[in-house]
Amino acid sequence: MSRSKKESIIIFDTTLRDGEQAPGFSMTIDEKLALAEQLARLNVDVIEAGFPRSSPGDFESVKKIARVVKGPIIAGLARAIDADIDSCAEALKPAKRKRIHTFIGTSEQHLQHQMRKSKPEALKMAVNAVRRAMSHTDDVEFSAMDAARTDRAFLYEILEAVIAAGASTVNIPDTVGYAIPSEFGELIAGIRDNVPNIKKAIISVHCHNDLGLAVANSLAAIQNGARQVECAVNGIGERAGNASLEEVVMAVRTRRDFFRADTAVNTKEIHKTSRLLVSITGVPVQPNKAIVGENAFAHESGIHQDGMLKERTTFEIMTPESIGLKKSKLVLGKHSGRHALRKRLEDMGFTLSDGELDHTFAKFKELADKKKEIFDEDLESLVGEEMAAKVKPVFELAHMQTTSGTNTIPTATVRLVRGKETLTDSSTGDGPVDATYRAIERITGVSGKLLSYNIRSLTLGKDAVGEVTLRVSIGDEVYAGRGSSTDVIEASAKAWLNAINKKAGAK
Repeated sequence: MSRSKKESIIIFDTTLRDGEQAPGFSMTIDEKLALAEQLARLNVDVIEAGFPRSSPGDFESVKKIARVVKGPIIAGLARAIDADIDSCAEALKPAKRKRIHTFIGTSEQHLQHQMRKSKPEALKMAVNAVRRAMSHTDDVEFSAMDAARTDRAFLYEILEAVIAAGASTVNIPDTVGYAIPSEFGELIAGIRDNVPNIKKAIISVHCHNDLGLAVANSLAAIQNGARQVECAVNGIGERAGNASLEEVVMAVRTRRDFFRADTAVNTKEIHKTSRLLVSITGVPVQPNKAIVGENAFAHESGIHQDGMLKERTTFEIMTPESIGLKKSKLVLGKHSGRHALRKRLEDMGFTLSDGELDHTFAKFKELADKKKEIFDEDLESLVGEEMAAKVKPVFELAHMQTTSGTNTIPTATVRLVRGKETLTDSSTGDGPVDATYRAIERITGVSGKLLSYNIRSLTLGKDAVGEVTLRVSIGDEVYAGRGSSTDVIEASAKAWLNAINKKAGAK
């Protein structure tokens, strides 16, 4: 493909749809709205807000995002079924700019074993779905699910038919992460050469990361004519995840000389968006994660440090400032006022309402009494805790006390508040954390199985804030929990209670 001039790549964010479908990443309506508003500040082109027909909760979240979030196109997913498409259209009604994204499986594996349809039947369903979607909006996207394993001739045929029916975007998913970059690039080039009406539509790609090639395949597609990339913040999604939004965006931005293309994304909002997602889901990013990992801009080797001191570009191809990281840290303490806290949070990219600021400031003062200095990481933790608090708690932690030792049976006494009622109980366990969790279960009546438990220090020093993130299975559902405190037992209790509250709130 000729790349004589710079072109724009559309960023289609599916964090709230494909990303949220992954186990342990489910979000409440308020959490999805908060993340959607941040995605708008990130300036993505399209936000896939959810799959309205999949559940009443998803329908309501898509509807709320469509009503509140301004700027990006708001998209909803629908199978090639009339009821799905009509439900999607209803949820998207409040949006000023809306898109219905419909799909059908096209590979032999999907047609035979999942769809149980012949190729002619699938083609007819696809065309009818696009036409029905067109009766609701003129912005319709069609996805040929498992396109990477689909017979080329049939893929060309179905794409030509849906474009003729009105689809303005055709998506080529590598649904199971099977493709190799050179192969996937050839697939996109083949579509451009063999679908007669392809110039009437934008070619999109949606790559999964089962072989760790989602970003590489997406970039190969761009080289061969794709002009929309579907991706997710932190690369979350089904199984091994989707193409990572921050990696795709920064690869194109950093290598504009090679791709002759760019995106409209405000890259200075990348770090904040990544941290917000972590705060909501309780699933941390691995330290060596490209772009947003803790070590992405860290240099420990003496050779690297020497090079950095002499000339930054010796070991950095992009600046931390370009993704919204700050090199300098404003030290805050117990004598700092509300105005100083608001200013520092604004400098970090966080905008809080007066009520949220009051709540965060109270927590800040409590922390400042325990720590001599407050750093940016502490503030990120406080804001993350404020986001977690958006889940209206059924139970609140009022008091806890634990005892443990080499010759002592670990015991925990916990007092929770539910409305105007105060509830207290005690339990023993294998350790102080286990005893605390058992006491909380006795009080709330909600029992769960701990699937993962992570603790990390947000800052240096013996008085550092500890952040606990966990995933817990309650019945058939998996919930994420998060809590932070200078006391790791208290942080553990907050994280467990955060997960319990999500279950209790749903009930």
